[in-house]
Amino acid sequence: MQAWHFPRLPDWLIYSAVVCALLTAALSRREHADAPEAPPPPGPNDGALLAPASPFDRTLNMKGAPPRRAAGTAFSVSDRGVWVTARHVVEGCARPALMVGPGQGVAARARLDPDSDVAILSTEGGAPGLPLGLDQPLHIGERGFHPGFPQGRPGEAASRLLGRQTIIAAGRGKNGGAVQPVIAWAQGGRTEGLRGGLAGLSGAPVLDSAGRVVGVTIAEAPRRGRIYTAAPESLRKALADVKPGPTAGPLGDPVTVENYGRVADSLRRELSVVQVACLA
Repeated sequence: MQAWHFPRLPDWLIYSAVVCALLTAALSRREHADAPEAPPPPGPNDGALLAPASPFDRTLNMKGAPPRRAAGTAFSVSDRGVWVTARHVVEGCARPALMVGPGQGVAARARLDPDSDVAILSTEGGAPGLPLGLDQPLHIGERGFHPGFPQGRPGEAASRLLGRQTIIAAGRGKNGGAVQPVIAWAQGGRTEGLRGGLAGLSGAPVLDSAGRVVGVTIAEAPRRGRIYTAAPESLRKALADVKPGPTAGPLGDPVTVENYGRVADSLRRELSVVQVACLA
C-alpha cells in the first residue's frame, strides 16, 4: 500500500489559527451579552384580531402598592396642555409636576379616572401631542414600543402583543381592588444596559409601528417578562370629557426594533414624553 506524506504546517500558522478561533468566540459572546431575552415564539393566534374585553379574560392580582411619591412618565395628547399618565403615579400627590429640564418642573392638575389606572393631567402650556390610535384594530403578535423613564432615567422597552387580561389593582389608593381590562405584552427588548424592573415607566404610552398611542403602560411582571397597558377603550373613556383637540398624524417613518430608541429620544427632546414627579 502506498503511503502518503503531507507537509508539516509551521507552528506559527497553527498558533495563529487557534488565537483567531478564541477571539472570534470571545467577541461573539460579548456581542450578545446585553441582548434582551427573545420574545416567545409566534403562536397559532399571531395576526388574529384582538377580541373585545370579556369576563372570561384571565385575571391577574397585582400585589403591593407603589410608593405614594413615585416618579413616572407622562405623554402629551394635545399642545393645549393635556397629558396622560398612570393613575397610581399621581394618586395621593398634592403637587404633581412635569419635569421639563434638570430641576425644572411645571405644575400640573390631575384628574383621576374612577374606573381605570389612567389619569389626565393639565398644564398652562403644552408640547406636541402624540397621535392617538385608540380606534385602530390591534392584532396578536404586533409590536409595541414604550418610551419613558424606567428607573427614573431616559429609556424604553419593546414588546409584542399577547392578548387581553384583567387585573385587580390591590392596594392602589381608592382604586384598590378594582378590576380593569388590560392588554398584556411580552417584553422583547429594552434600553441597552438597563437591568432590573421598569419602575418609572408607568404612565408611558405604548406606540404601534405607526407611532400612534394604543394604550398607557401601567404595570409589569418582571419574572414573566410581561408589560401591562390600560386597554384602548379605558383611555378613550378617560379622554371623553377632556376634549384635547386634534392630535398629530402618524409619525413620518414606521417605528421598528432598529429605530425605536432614536424615536423615543426624539419624543423626550420634544417634551412629548416627560417624567412625572410628586413635589414635597
